[in-house]
Amino acid sequence: MEITYRRFVPSEGDALINFLTSDTWPFHSSVVIDRDRIRQWMSDGVYDSEENRTFWIVTGDNVVGLIRLMDLGDETPLFDLRIRSQWRGKGFGGQTLIWITRYLFDEFPRIRRIEGTTRQDNVAMRRTFQRCGYAKEAHYRDAWAGAEGAVHDAVGYAILRRDWEAGTVTTPEWHDEHIVASHDQLTSD
Repeated sequence: MEITYRRFVPSEGDALINFLTSDTWPFHSSVVIDRDRIRQWMSDGVYDSEENRTFWIVTGDNVVGLIRLMDLGDETPLFDLRIRSQWRGKGFGGQTLIWITRYLFDEFPRIRRIEGTTRQDNVAMRRTFQRCGYAKEAHYRDAWAGAEGAVHDAVGYAILRRDWEAGTVTTPEWHDEHIVASHDQLTSD
């Protein structure tokens, strides 16, 4: 299926409200979103401003998802990706993440890296990050408040512009505690 990405415009506010309230978002901080909260967010420029852009994910006549790009003035923007439940597991997330990455690096030459965070138990999104060239960079324990007081670990992924351009993935040095130990040894002598 061919996918297109169409920029959200503020006059589509009712469509945005209907989209966000007509489904559940199990791996987001709010599984269900209140209409008034969305209206407030629209008023605050969360979906369309200098720092934020939103796009519909469309195939044929169907809106299958939504992308919100955030912190566009920074060297490291973030994004929120939502796929409607009936379209999940059909490859839209991966194709969209590839599009997001290309769009941000092409549109904003100063961007050096793109970050995304998901819950540890969102295995589908974690696989998508890996397949699309993103490296795991962070693991935040008990950092994601869930429904009914549940707390989850969050996992951060990122892609560097230089890796994207080279088609490579560089991973962080996870076992670098020796640097701290060496520094401590030098300063205690």
